[in-house]
Amino acid sequence: MRYHSCLLQTLSALSIICASGAFAEVPGISRDEKDAIIASLDSTLNTNYAFPDIARKIAPVLQERLKKGDYDSATTKAEFASKLTDDLIKVSGDLHFLVGADPQWIAEFKAKANPALKAKIRKEELSKLEEINFGFDEVARLKGNIGYIRFSYFADPELAYDTAASVMRFVGNTDAVIIDLRYNNGGHLEMAQFLASYFFSSEKDQLLFDYDYNEDGKRIQRGQWVLPGLPGKRMVDKPVYILTGSTSFSSAEWFSYAMKKLGRATLIGERTAGGAHPVARKPLNDDFFVQVPIGQIRDPVDHGDFEGAGVQPDIPSPSIRALPLAHKLALENLAKTDDTRRTELAWLLPSLTAAIERPHVDARMLTKAAGKYEGRQIILDNGTLYYIWRDRFRVALEPISPDLFAVEGVSDFRYRLYVSGGKVTALERVNKDGSIQRYKRLD
Repeated sequence: MRYHSCLLQTLSALSIICASGAFAEVPGISRDEKDAIIASLDSTLNTNYAFPDIARKIAPVLQERLKKGDYDSATTKAEFASKLTDDLIKVSGDLHFLVGADPQWIAEFKAKANPALKAKIRKEELSKLEEINFGFDEVARLKGNIGYIRFSYFADPELAYDTAASVMRFVGNTDAVIIDLRYNNGGHLEMAQFLASYFFSSEKDQLLFDYDYNEDGKRIQRGQWVLPGLPGKRMVDKPVYILTGSTSFSSAEWFSYAMKKLGRATLIGERTAGGAHPVARKPLNDDFFVQVPIGQIRDPVDHGDFEGAGVQPDIPSPSIRALPLAHKLALENLAKTDDTRRTELAWLLPSLTAAIERPHVDARMLTKAAGKYEGRQIILDNGTLYYIWRDRFRVALEPISPDLFAVEGVSDFRYRLYVSGGKVTALERVNKDGSIQRYKRLD
């Protein structure tokens, strides 16, 4: 069985997972109907929620709030669903809970035994996933031959298999891989299993995730292991860096957590949201459903989880700075093990350091730099220096230090301001091979 999770309803990444219909305005709802919904919710939670002791505490709180009139202001089904969601999360402390009003989804759920309708729904799901490239937002080869993958959703690998495999093939020849999960809201754990398998040998059985869950009143135990066969090559010795943020949720957290526990990745960024439980949607009546945590996942080493606490990064960093920091760390580690590339990697590090630390450049220095030099010109435009040559080519200069600048779109040279007597008297081109050309100021 496959399970997926959404972040909070306000941060959902996919309409196919947290359907917009769940919050659409629908006809009003009476107090008696609200009471019946709470009763159905109580029964559903007692049958499906992974923690029965907590489930028994929820209904009395909701019934007391109904009795006191706290739900009277919810005049539509959508508003009532939203209030129930807030209270479920507040009482349980479990971010996975979601109540919605979506008659269409419930009708489809009840008719799922119909093969034609099931095929139609699956086709629509595939179409929506294709529109977002199955959650893969960016795949790149960063400077220094570092692979980079950013994706916002763990799609069902039955649908996303080819795309996911092509992504992993793309980074197969890089020297290290950065996996960006800072804005990933979760999804199918089977995709996490598929991607993680690329970083482990197939010669040894390796458990990735171990969990149990409720299904129709039965308790089922299950484990997910490294897959024995994969398209493309494995990267068992390749350094892996995973970027995390406060909006990393559910399967994104489990992927990060397991890779960290098994010693296959360094986590960089912020603590994750703390949603560890697998979920399933269950209908409450013909209009309402509840997304309920139905089980517990455990890590393969300590058999624990991170529910409510989140996954702690190995290297804390503001999430907005996590990518250049990971890139810099990857290059520094490569330089320690590859003498032939030490000079090349050392050349790249200052730009990454600047992206992390954002060096301060005195505005007066920028003003002084503007002027004409031999065969070229520097202008100051809206706080940014621009380098112009042949009166038509113009590129921005990005500060690396107070007097050193990277050139937009150029990787093999930089420019330094040569200062004498408090004035910028020349422009120095600093080449990657260490050589320098100086261009005198003409004005």
